[in-house]
Amino acid sequence: MSALTRRGFLGVLGGAGLAAAGCAELSGELLRSRLTLPRPFTVPLPIPEVARPVRPGRYEVTQRAARVEIVPGTTTEIWGYGGTFPGPTFDLRRGSRVTVGVRNELGVPTSTHLHGGVTPPGSDGYPTDLVTPGGGAKDYDYPLEQRAATLWYHDHRMDFTGPQVWRGLAGMALVRDEEEDALPLPKGERELPLMICDRAFDEDGSFRYPSPPGGGHMGMGGHAHAAVDGDYMEGVEGDVILVNGAPWPVAEVTATRYRLRLLNASNARRYRLRLAPGGRFTQIGSDSGLLAAPVAHDELPMAPGERYDVVVDFSAYPVGSAVTLVNTLAGGPARNVMRFVVARRAADDSAVPAVLSRPPGRVAPVTTRRFDFRRSERAWTINGHPYRPGVPLARPRLGTAEVWRLSSDFHHPVHVHLAHFLVLARNGRAPAAADAGWKDTVDVRPYEVVDVLARFEGYRGRYMLHCHNLEHEDMAMMADFEVI
Repeated sequence: MSALTRRGFLGVLGGAGLAAAGCAELSGELLRSRLTLPRPFTVPLPIPEVARPVRPGRYEVTQRAARVEIVPGTTTEIWGYGGTFPGPTFDLRRGSRVTVGVRNELGVPTSTHLHGGVTPPGSDGYPTDLVTPGGGAKDYDYPLEQRAATLWYHDHRMDFTGPQVWRGLAGMALVRDEEEDALPLPKGERELPLMICDRAFDEDGSFRYPSPPGGGHMGMGGHAHAAVDGDYMEGVEGDVILVNGAPWPVAEVTATRYRLRLLNASNARRYRLRLAPGGRFTQIGSDSGLLAAPVAHDELPMAPGERYDVVVDFSAYPVGSAVTLVNTLAGGPARNVMRFVVARRAADDSAVPAVLSRPPGRVAPVTTRRFDFRRSERAWTINGHPYRPGVPLARPRLGTAEVWRLSSDFHHPVHVHLAHFLVLARNGRAPAAADAGWKDTVDVRPYEVVDVLARFEGYRGRYMLHCHNLEHEDMAMMADFEVI
């Protein structure tokens, strides 16, 4: 469907009209590659290096450009933490309190956000809290007083998050604790961090992104000159699926259980993941930590920013089997994500216990607030307003919980900084099985109302909620809130 037709639908149709038109699953505009694409399942799955501290409690990483081979036979300039895409994986422990020094050797400002982190406001990656280009630096302090979870980090620069993440400024961070240590889950080589995203490539191998003429520029609080072409305001989707920076990779596995830490790091693309020719995911964790008990799924819906911690038992397949991770929301090349080849049998002492953790219980809410995510003529808005830095839409009190009612006109993966939440209801009905556990990002579908119970713990100060479709975010779909 063309961008023009799509904009027409958004302007004139209600939820019933969208559903009748078959648009309920669209969440972006496809940008096609001009480069001849590789055959799927020919590139080995890479595993990002684990970051090493320069001294106890301190890491240092430089944001810089580098040329890497993503599509075999050509090179792509990426902007990466440490010059890699994805950046290094930070393997951290609860309560260890670390500082990450970020040096910016790119030609543009940056701001790093630890997505899912319970972080002091000065280290949260506020979009105007910029690290200057050409050698500027900032220390980000992470006390890590939070449960074991799969987090990630990415650029968060005002108006330019989309193109800067697209060029490579993202990586994963794992927080561990004693509760998780005590579980007999798959470990070591059988624990795979999988950062899934989509990209498009130009003829010369460079990343293709639909910037407007002149590349866009930032006017504080004014978004007419944001970094994406107006035809792609719905969001940018590429036709190449990357996992850990490799196109449609293949991983050799043994006939044992594997723990897959799944991250949707796409700008706009949503996934509904399935295993082909069949199989189940045993979910053990959500965005913000372990579930109380495992949940089995035949498929997993993932909006941008969401994470799922799952176990797949490859002993259910004969040796020699090819097990493909597919996205049933896409056709063509983007339907494939990656492949596992079951190479041989092996001993396996792992298990998924019936009781995984004791997550925090529900707290009685002190109030209910409404946040409506909707498009205006020139921007994506929250409660009718484009982003206004420094103007909070809410002032929750530290140590309390509130019900936040989220409504939408389109697919909006809503991310809340600092606060973790439980999904209470979708359109007044019970949440989906995939909504289980404490989360920080939830997919609010077209003309849907989602109630979440948000806990405000950790720190007072200025934080944000926003749509994690990065083009929506860049086109002003953000708002501040202040914890008092």
